[in-house]
Amino acid sequence: MSLIGALCYAELGTMMPKSGGDYIYMMEALGPLPAFLFLWVAMLIIIPTGNAVLGLTFSYYMLQPIWPNCEPPDWAIRLLSACVIAILTAVNCYNVKWTARLNDWFAVTKLIAVFVIVITGFVVFCKGDTDEFTGNPFEGSKIDAGEIALSLYSGLFSYAGWNFLNFVTEELQDPYVNLPRAIWISLPLVALVYFLANLSYFVVLSKSDILMSNAVAVTFGDRVLGVMSWIMPIFVACSMFGALNSAIFAPSRLPLAGARNGHLPKALAFLNIDTFTPIPALTFLGLLSIAMLAVKDVYILITYLSYVEAIGWGSCVLGLLILRWKQPNAKRPIKVNLILPIIFLVTCVSLICASIFLNPAREILAATIIVVSGVPVYYIFIYPKEKPHWMNRISNGIDWYTSMIFKGVMVLDDDDDNTTKSNGQVKH
Repeated sequence: MSLIGALCYAELGTMMPKSGGDYIYMMEALGPLPAFLFLWVAMLIIIPTGNAVLGLTFSYYMLQPIWPNCEPPDWAIRLLSACVIAILTAVNCYNVKWTARLNDWFAVTKLIAVFVIVITGFVVFCKGDTDEFTGNPFEGSKIDAGEIALSLYSGLFSYAGWNFLNFVTEELQDPYVNLPRAIWISLPLVALVYFLANLSYFVVLSKSDILMSNAVAVTFGDRVLGVMSWIMPIFVACSMFGALNSAIFAPSRLPLAGARNGHLPKALAFLNIDTFTPIPALTFLGLLSIAMLAVKDVYILITYLSYVEAIGWGSCVLGLLILRWKQPNAKRPIKVNLILPIIFLVTCVSLICASIFLNPAREILAATIIVVSGVPVYYIFIYPKEKPHWMNRISNGIDWYTSMIFKGVMVLDDDDDNTTKSNGQVKH
């Protein structure tokens, strides 16, 4: 499903090579209200929740060697999560090249960790220690549609990130070549790596071991690596560090796109004049991500995130079908077979309906309320052409102070004559 979705997004990304991803596609195909609703839930749920989950996972693995015989304290996990989110936000604010180098370094670390897991599992299997593997891991599974939908959300979360390049299409060199190339290389590789790693887990660990463990890789390392078991939490923590760095970098371009279209305060579109990075947007999203750490159950966070993302993905692919009908002659450097977006859309709708009607968990209801709450916000604050004087005064004040504090200028889209606004003036 992730591969099909990524191919559909490749068509949209090369057809509209602008940063902003889903928001830009919905604006073009579905109109300003659906685009704003996506922006609303992305800022309140998708981005901060994803960052919080990655931060908590990093902290758990990083602290596991310090508390080898028990669970790390909850306060320590959340404190370290807040610190690492703040540090990586600062790195992204300071230097984009540093961000890219961190991604490269920690991607290598991630592959080393998976390589250790796969090779170790293969060795155990070849030695004939297959008692756990030959059991029935699916015994006692819940097979009703609602439970399957919720389990698929966790699976989709594992493959999340395939649409991140679409957020930064403007910054991608030769997107018509590199965007599909990244999809064809990365997703099959990730699928293969995940399959082999999980196969190794089931060779070494029982179903109960996996279900009871909050850090399966640590449990795996403790079982088979002996005195070197300490390397596993360190490797996985490094992997999460790199993933969190990417998750902070790419979506920070979303509020910039929203501010350009008047759906967010202009201050969130400011770039620092020294670093050329969107420091106000990064800071805002960093604070929201830290606030999301208040939710204690990580699975609630994952369900929140995946449910809302499924709505966003389905809406974008629906937009692809609408654009095929409304703009049949538009330039499409990449054009997928029509059956692919239809399959993806039907799957998203099925997941959403199953979640709502067959297993209406509290987090699904809460996420739905947040989505719907964006409608009055849009019609009160965004839709009116003439804003009240007090609203304009507050907005201008926020813009001015943000510009002063963060040394920010507003870089408009190419459609706006490539002008740059700073402190109420226009610089060409």
